[in-house]
Amino acid sequence: MSTERSGNDSKLEQLVSYSIVNSDTLYRNLFYFTAICIVLISLAPFYYLFVIALTPSSRTTDAGIVPAGFDPSSFIEMFQVVPLHRFVFNSLVIAVMVTMIVLVFASLAGYVFGRMDFRGKPILFIGILVLSYFPGATFIVGLFRLLTGNISVLGISSPDLFGTPGVVALPLTTLTLPIAILLLTTFYSQIPDGLEDAARVTGSTRIGSLYRIIAPLSAPGLVTAGILTFITAYNEFFFSQLLTTGAAADWSPIVWGLSNYQTQVSVRYDLMAAASLFAILPIALLVLVAQKKIVSGLSGGTLRG
Repeated sequence: MSTERSGNDSKLEQLVSYSIVNSDTLYRNLFYFTAICIVLISLAPFYYLFVIALTPSSRTTDAGIVPAGFDPSSFIEMFQVVPLHRFVFNSLVIAVMVTMIVLVFASLAGYVFGRMDFRGKPILFIGILVLSYFPGATFIVGLFRLLTGNISVLGISSPDLFGTPGVVALPLTTLTLPIAILLLTTFYSQIPDGLEDAARVTGSTRIGSLYRIIAPLSAPGLVTAGILTFITAYNEFFFSQLLTTGAAADWSPIVWGLSNYQTQVSVRYDLMAAASLFAILPIALLVLVAQKKIVSGLSGGTLRG
């Protein structure tokens, strides 16, 4: 027993000595191993969707690591069963609306909180951030009445937006705006005052210096805030489930479209998997194009915050 233990201790000492002498090689191998594990774990769900999409509809429950058969027709049939392209279009329109509104108002609010001092600023800033942590279910009843024309003030009724892109975009704007304000406040506060002062000396107003000097210098922050808002709005389902009918013509988003492959008597998992892969494409392309801005925006905001 003592001989075996002595042998194990000797091997451990050799391993420790080798690691110390070849530390660079060890760190490099650990980095590659960790990176490969992260990539495999991240891509595993997409690979399984691809496996299900290629499996014949009658054998989707038999699919494992590889498809149980080969039937790529689901990538065509998904457009025939459900108007998937219209659901994707609806999600893109809603996401663009939310992103544009959020960037305009977050830029103004970020400028005020990042570059101006006024009484009650910390309390107001914290109050705005708290709003982002409110679950949508807490105010859905009042929101539903407000956006469906059931609330009147001084004889004036609220607009009936049911089944329009605005009925989903408005609550999403409210929930995503605080995070964008936080991100842009961090970036705007780091711009030297001298640049803005020089612009104002030449006759520029505060709004003019914001969009001519401050915003261009904070491009990574603007891009990051815009993309995060776009992704959140594109994947939305909670508000649209309650404020739209689920039909493509009533501006229901992509998640509604995916659920339409399920009926009372059957579920087409192969079509849902193929449609999910198709729905991911806009977000994947957006992140791929703006990946450098996203990384610099998140790292810059984190370091400066």
